[in-house]
Amino acid sequence: MHLPQPCTLSIALLSASSTLLQAAAALPVASTSPYSSLGPDAVDGLIMDTPPPSQQYHIDPDPAPVPQTRLDVDGYPPAPPGLALAQVHVYVRHGERTPVGVRLNTGPAPVPEHWMLCNAAHAFRGAVADLLPPAAADEDAPFRKVVERKDGTPADGQCLLGELTDVGRESTYAYGRALRALYIDRLAFLPPTLPAADASALVYFRSTHAPRTLASLQHIMRGMYPPATWAGGKGPVLRVRNAKDETLSGNALACPKLRSLLYSFAQAAAAAHNTTLAPLDATLSKYLNGAPLRVDGSPRASGVMDTVRAARAHGIAVPPPLSDARVVRVIEAAVVAEWFGGYRTEGVRRLGMGPLLGELGAKLAAMAGEGRGARLLVHSGHDAGLAALLATLDVFDDAWPEFTASITFELFSRTDAAPQRGPVLQRVMATLGRSAPADHYVRMRYQNKNMVLPLCAGAGDHLPGHPEFCTLAKFRARVAELAPSDWQGECAVVDSP
Repeated sequence: MHLPQPCTLSIALLSASSTLLQAAAALPVASTSPYSSLGPDAVDGLIMDTPPPSQQYHIDPDPAPVPQTRLDVDGYPPAPPGLALAQVHVYVRHGERTPVGVRLNTGPAPVPEHWMLCNAAHAFRGAVADLLPPAAADEDAPFRKVVERKDGTPADGQCLLGELTDVGRESTYAYGRALRALYIDRLAFLPPTLPAADASALVYFRSTHAPRTLASLQHIMRGMYPPATWAGGKGPVLRVRNAKDETLSGNALACPKLRSLLYSFAQAAAAAHNTTLAPLDATLSKYLNGAPLRVDGSPRASGVMDTVRAARAHGIAVPPPLSDARVVRVIEAAVVAEWFGGYRTEGVRRLGMGPLLGELGAKLAAMAGEGRGARLLVHSGHDAGLAALLATLDVFDDAWPEFTASITFELFSRTDAAPQRGPVLQRVMATLGRSAPADHYVRMRYQNKNMVLPLCAGAGDHLPGHPEFCTLAKFRARVAELAPSDWQGECAVVDSP
């Protein structure tokens, strides 16, 4: 498969992690937020433009369970004896953000239209340092981005729609620190400092082009390798692709066939689930300007859930019915069917996740066969990419991915394999500087849990006694079925209505 060459960006971050954490400490967060010890009483002091009472933040004393799960370093299960970690691929959703649209902001118990949660987020000092000549790269330069409202009023600290908040910056920084604690401090898989020369043999960082994923990855990188660990003062490279070359989510923009298929499945979800949403009308319509909540309605069910989940992650109250876990489950089932129902079919899997899995399989093979490639690869993307990947491999639990949710694929090599080979094969493999493909296993993990892949359930397709360790050969065989050899050609074929 041809892999498009990503352009590179110099990593540009806030001036110091301590500044970030101090700013984040002033945030309004729910008691269930995993990255803050503050209570909800911190909210009032953060409303900088004094919105009218109807727009004040409401803190729900009993939030619906929408946990944002930490990466569990202490609970990480080591590999069985005889296996050594060789490569790790991480796919992580961006951190907490504002809703992508204004919804639920009228009627009783409104969600605020303006989210004043982007104070540290708008400091430019670190974000421009790498782009300026040395004499001008003053990290104390007081540059700030300020949101201007339609009437021309500047609103310092206000977030744009869909923007990573200060809470999200804190949580992604914490995620990077957890990666360091696991793969550097505990497992000694990576060195504690980056070499002065090119670090691409050790680490690879890539994001989609969305500002919230770029900012999230910057903070992950900063948490994993703080500037003090950059030998020679040069940080790692952050890669980003043009939208037409993106593979971290199903690329319907560049694939007409995929776009057509996903639209058909969304219509089918509306037909199937609008009837299950109808019983909620009497309860929810008064919060939606009298409109019924539907998969294809206005607002769409997916949009309402986006606002609810964003608010919950920041400790902002939502209309009481949307705090009821039973109601949320009904809506979530409809939205999951709309967005990811198509990934139960081979056609959508091939066009949506085939390119990503093809790249993953090629990099696993390069490391297993030749010892070539980075040891840790971190990709910053979206909920849609994670859920689609889980569904494609038949391990999706139909629950919407949390903020900073992550999937990892770990490649292991057998350390006790050489004595099991014949002397001729042993000499040949030693000469080639590589081990046999049968000596490698892939373990998939999601949210601190091992995923037992159905594709590896057969005898001989996984490590005996450990079904979560899929043989690389079996994993690559399935990837080969899913990765189109001519993706653009398949994408161009759109069935006539």
